[in-house]
Amino acid sequence: MGKKTKIALAIAAASAAAWAGTKAISKPQKREDQPALKFDRPIVLAHHGGSHLAPEHSMLAFEKAAEYGADGFKVDVRLTKDEEIVLFHDASVERTTGETGFVKDFTLAQLRELNIGENFICLEGNYPYKGEHVEVVTLRELLQAFPNSLVFIDIKDGPDTYEGSLMPSKLWRLIEELEAANRIIVTSSYSEQIDRFNLYAQNRVALGAGDADITKAYTSFTSQFGHLYNPKVDVFQLPLKSNIMSFDSPKFVKFLSDLNIPVLYADINDLVTMSRLIRTGAQGIITDRPDIAETLLKKLTQ
Repeated sequence: MGKKTKIALAIAAASAAAWAGTKAISKPQKREDQPALKFDRPIVLAHHGGSHLAPEHSMLAFEKAAEYGADGFKVDVRLTKDEEIVLFHDASVERTTGETGFVKDFTLAQLRELNIGENFICLEGNYPYKGEHVEVVTLRELLQAFPNSLVFIDIKDGPDTYEGSLMPSKLWRLIEELEAANRIIVTSSYSEQIDRFNLYAQNRVALGAGDADITKAYTSFTSQFGHLYNPKVDVFQLPLKSNIMSFDSPKFVKFLSDLNIPVLYADINDLVTMSRLIRTGAQGIITDRPDIAETLLKKLTQ
């Protein structure tokens, strides 16, 4: 046996011993139950209110989604110049309104003057709201208008911005004031924003996984040391794939479910894929087409 072979065998033996040792002593901690995540069946959330049916984040969209039976909404939040929390995806207002500028540079009153349905193209291919006025919606208005709906909130302002530095505390104060903690999930692509928010919430609100949390979980799952993974969030919102990572694996869903973490799949707009993911073990679908998801909901409630 050559020297290189002996070294390789020694490394393999050491790795196996390390794996066995950690497996024997490790006890992954399941996440505590959160009231917002107590589903008695898989759920459907309307993405931005159902942005293929009406202007995104508009009251029109939320009302349509509710009519189709959606269990709630997935929304993005940003802070205005006068520190109001509004529902808005982009940092810029141009894509939806046709105007120039950034959300952070407008007061709420100034944003109200813009038509967030200006560039909305309906399924028939025309612009039904070009000549009408569709107003921006605040998070407060949404929570008050739909007191029984689950709302999945994504903080879009980055932690290194002025708006982002204020958002976690302002968001918590609003949730606390409206006594809405039991029907809220808070996430951000910036895991730091989730941590900052939880400094105020103290685990009284369900937390969604940020980009770093997702990468860490998937890396742990595909390694030999998944038993060492201890999550700090309560729910995963996932695309089907991201770069080389495929998230629609039943084994990955089970890996998270065993830790009491439900999986919701985002941007799913056809019934075949919705049904397949539910069979995979998904606890929810986030869709731009709540009208299509209505068929799925009827099956789930039969």
